[in-house]
Amino acid sequence: MKTVTLNNGVEMPILGFGVFQVPPQECEAAVLNAFEAGYRMIDTAQAYYNEEGVGHALKACGLPRKDVFLVTKVWLTNAGEEKAAKSIDESLEKLQSDYIDLLLIHQPFSDYVGTWRAMEHAVKEGKVRAIGLSNFYPDRFVDMAEYSTIKPAVNQLVANVFSQQWDAQAEMKPYGTRLMAWGPLAQGNPELQDHPLMQRLASKYGKTPQQVALRYLIERDIIAIPKTTHFDRMKQNLDVFDFELTSEEMQSLRALDRPIDFRWSHRNPELVRFLWNYDKNFNPKNQAE
Repeated sequence: MKTVTLNNGVEMPILGFGVFQVPPQECEAAVLNAFEAGYRMIDTAQAYYNEEGVGHALKACGLPRKDVFLVTKVWLTNAGEEKAAKSIDESLEKLQSDYIDLLLIHQPFSDYVGTWRAMEHAVKEGKVRAIGLSNFYPDRFVDMAEYSTIKPAVNQLVANVFSQQWDAQAEMKPYGTRLMAWGPLAQGNPELQDHPLMQRLASKYGKTPQQVALRYLIERDIIAIPKTTHFDRMKQNLDVFDFELTSEEMQSLRALDRPIDFRWSHRNPELVRFLWNYDKNFNPKNQAE
């Protein structure tokens, strides 16, 4: 597995397994399958409500803790120095681990400055190895990067062949911050499978369009976390290190980039309201009450 070196010297796999929308009761089995397929980096979050499943899988897998790279994120309802610090301890307990390899602020809202202070303190205490951001667009990213004592190691954004984040990646570079792609396979957009260019490149290399899409990100040194609960696809998503795209092919894929759909932009007030009510509407504990 290829690794990348973060701006604090920590190494992490360039390809990992994401568990967004994996139901809590299915998460342990899915992560164990991912470990069997060869993944060594797992990306979860407080707002995925499945940190416990990841923790159970970590204990059951038999792998040394140092061989697994755990990523989780502080949700906006846990924002602020005191609440974030408490939530970090809760995540450690759920993950059944003494430390988190990479901890991110999940959304650029609420008291994320206070959250960052709690995360910097967690690094000093040895609870966290690296810290970063998620969904911070270039303006807010630069604000946090300039404010922070510990510079963000990662900024996680939606990134795929249709949303390529060139401007965001350029703003991260002076701080040594790595781009980490969520939705690297365009969240099931059928155009990824059907686009003539994707099909042509897949045919040339004996791969699938999805593998070509992942390879495109890897060649840009973008960390990716494809999600699937199907074991064969887990293995397929890892099988992207035996071919390289030419510079001409990379340039042709760049032409697929599009502006972000405002409905899913973090500058859309309706999305902000949706995120603020996310925990109330989707936390299984709230649903059971």
